[in-house]
Formats: sequence, C-alpha cells, structure tokens
Amino acid sequence: MIKISAVSYLNTKPFIYGIYRSELADLIDLQLDIPSVCAKKLVSGEVDLALMPVGAIPELGEAFLVSDFCIGAVGAVDTVCLFSEVPLNEIEQIYLDFHSRTSVELIKILCKEYWKIQPQFLSAQDNFIENIKGNTAALVIGDKSIGLNKRYNYVYDLAEAWMEYTELPFVFAAWISRRPLPEDFIEKFNAALQSGLDHLPELVKILPTMDGFDVEDYFRRCISYELDEAKWAGLQLFLDKISIQNNKPYNLINQSTLSTL
Repeated sequence: MIKISAVSYLNTKPFIYGIYRSELADLIDLQLDIPSVCAKKLVSGEVDLALMPVGAIPELGEAFLVSDFCIGAVGAVDTVCLFSEVPLNEIEQIYLDFHSRTSVELIKILCKEYWKIQPQFLSAQDNFIENIKGNTAALVIGDKSIGLNKRYNYVYDLAEAWMEYTELPFVFAAWISRRPLPEDFIEKFNAALQSGLDHLPELVKILPTMDGFDVEDYFRRCISYELDEAKWAGLQLFLDKISIQNNKPYNLINQSTLSTL
C-alpha cells in the first residue's frame, strides 16, 4: 500500500475528490495535512508520495516528480498574499506563515529581488493575523487568507508578483516521491486527479459554501492544475534560486508523462 500525504486546503479538494472516486481509493493510505507536515512526512520517510511544497524539495537532495498535475497559478492565486495596512515601501516587519516553506522562500525572493525592500522577518505564531497593524505586515496562505482582502488596504498576491517579475507561472506544490514509483500506479494516479478536475461542478455541490467566495471560480480561475512546460520552467527557476540561496543542491527527476517536460 502506497502512503500519501496531501495538502488539506481547499485548492487540493479536486485532487482528493478524484482519488476517492477512483480505483486507487482502497489501495492507498491517504493522509491530509498542512503543507509543512506533508514535506516533513516525505523527508522522514513516513509516506511514499506527497503533495509537497516545492520549497522543501532541496531538503530531499534527490527527488522524483511523479505527476502531470500540481498546485500552480498563472497570475493571481488569491490565497497566498502579503497583507498590510501600509504600502510596500513602509513595511518594516513581516510575519511568515509557518504552514509552507514555498511561500516563505518566495516572499524572501520577491522582497530582495523584485520589491527591493528589507523587512525584518518574524516567525508567526497562532493568531498572528491579529498582529497586522502599522508597519507590520504578514504573509498568510491557504484557507485562512480567504476574505482578508476586505480587512486590509494593501494586498500583494505572491503568485501575481512572481509572474510580473519572471513572466513565468508559479508552482506552489507538486506530487513528489523519494524513489521512482511504478508506471502503472502513476498512470492510474494521474487519471484519478484528472477525474477530480473533470467533475468540479459535482464537487462544488458537496463543499461548504462561503459568503462572498465563489469556490468553482477559485478552482478554475485562480488555481492552474496542469504541470505544463511553462510551469516546469517557473519551478526550475524558483528551485535554482533557493538552492543557491540556501546552499542546498538538489536533483529533481521527472517521472511525469507530459512529453513537453
């Protein structure tokens, strides 16, 4: 039985829906975790496959990309943002959401290379969102970021900023293993993920509704799930930057079936 850790956020629900509808449902051990825990479980060997924040890939040294799908964005993603009461040039401190290494690494790159600011980075604790005031901002990711754009005057979408800076899409999480997985499993796994994406209207009907938030629009407009050639290029650029910055070489081996990669 293959053990899998997947992100528990809303943006992963199409994948989870497809997996539970598929023949793989009884053949795997699927665990739902926050992104940082997905990474820890794969690094420690607790699971065989994880929807892993790509910022943690260098921790593995050698890693295998095993799916045609990812959690990506071509432009604004809406749920990975810097929230502030003041504009960028007045921000002095930024709380960093501890749920995902990827977003933390991304905002550090954007601050240094694109926005040209040098804030103090603070480790976020529970309820850190309440500390967004004055010159103190916060990086907030995932479901808890939904609706915050109505509370703060300045909202900077990290995926949108990356696109403006590099002209490439951004990949937040990808399906990663530490060893090659059987080709027949990968084929069935990709089919399950595609099935979930093909049945979004059905999925939306069984999900809780959120006031002022169109879930299906979020799936279709904000999240881009196919790991295509442009996203692969964006992923490689991001990994190269953080690998050099953290002095951690990596080797990402592609097991995806996409011919463009």
